[in-house]
Amino acid sequence: MSLFLSIFLLVYSGIHLYFFLKLKAAFPLGIFLSTGLTIFLLLMVFAPILIRILENKEMESLARFTAYAGYLWMGFIFLFFSASLFVDMYQGGLHIVALGFRRSFSSFFPGSRSTFILPLIWALAAGCYGYFEALDIRVERVVIPTSKLPGTIKKLTIVQISDVHLGLIVRQERLKRIIADINTAAPDILVSTGDLVDGQINRMTGMAELLQAVRPTWGKFAVIGNHEVYAGLDQAIAFTERAGFRILRNEGLTVGNGIAIAGVNDPSVQKASHSDPSTEKAILSHLDPNEFRILLKHRPSLNPESTGLFDLQLSGHVHKGQIFPFNLITRLFFPVKTGFSKLPGNAALYVSRGSGTWGPPIRLLAPPEVTVFELTRQPWKT
Repeated sequence: MSLFLSIFLLVYSGIHLYFFLKLKAAFPLGIFLSTGLTIFLLLMVFAPILIRILENKEMESLARFTAYAGYLWMGFIFLFFSASLFVDMYQGGLHIVALGFRRSFSSFFPGSRSTFILPLIWALAAGCYGYFEALDIRVERVVIPTSKLPGTIKKLTIVQISDVHLGLIVRQERLKRIIADINTAAPDILVSTGDLVDGQINRMTGMAELLQAVRPTWGKFAVIGNHEVYAGLDQAIAFTERAGFRILRNEGLTVGNGIAIAGVNDPSVQKASHSDPSTEKAILSHLDPNEFRILLKHRPSLNPESTGLFDLQLSGHVHKGQIFPFNLITRLFFPVKTGFSKLPGNAALYVSRGSGTWGPPIRLLAPPEVTVFELTRQPWKT
């Protein structure tokens, strides 16, 4: 068992134990209800592993049902846990104030039943809203002025998709809506910044062909994310190439006689494939500084050595937390804002919220997106 999986199961089990204790404190449970609830919670803890086992045994229908049940529950219990933790912090703060003033604030303390029901209502309401928000794909438009457009071209359109997570839950219906938004934008270049597929990739009949039919003027380019490694690197690469993408694995090239695109491997790809440990700086140094240089990088980390070697970095990975308030945790690991940010040296970073969902088919205050960049011929405005 990997270290990551062990930590995940430990933390996820702890959250379920917290839920169980909160429920028991709110409502007296008999032996039969307690036993049934324990079995259910154990099934939910191990649902992600069970899903993978079912799929490996080619029990796709049962795997998809378990995925929906297990991941919807995951979204619900995270919303419950975060809200309940907030209530606990409120109570803890009142205790400290009461001790400091040597007074009783008992009337301000909610009872054990209220401290369970209030987070429960929030989790159910927010989960329902988040399910429909996850279906509402937004088109984000970003205009970037530059003096580096090739030839007589006055405007160049680049579309970014990221973190689609095609698999058991994100299927043809979602992909067709994404493709419709891409086609409406009529891009010159289409890029995918990783996690096009998820850990479950079997029997994705027809989805690569849907993407293959999208043919921008100057081509389609992709980098591999961490979930392609979980899906199986070889089959994930085969799917992405069948979809018509040129995968950039620690390499750069010029397209359209004036646009340079480089892509770097995700650290998980590097580890899994023992691939060329070329540095980001070395890859970017080979690009022509007179061309508009785009860096595709799955994780939104900024390498100080790359300053001045690219004009626009496109990343994803963090989903803007996907379910509030998880974005507060992702900011600890990736301290950059989601969306557009200007960088030193007339450069910019764009971090996509992602076009699909990982795990729970829920998004809260982080709607999915397809991003349209319009490069226009004019000086950069500082």
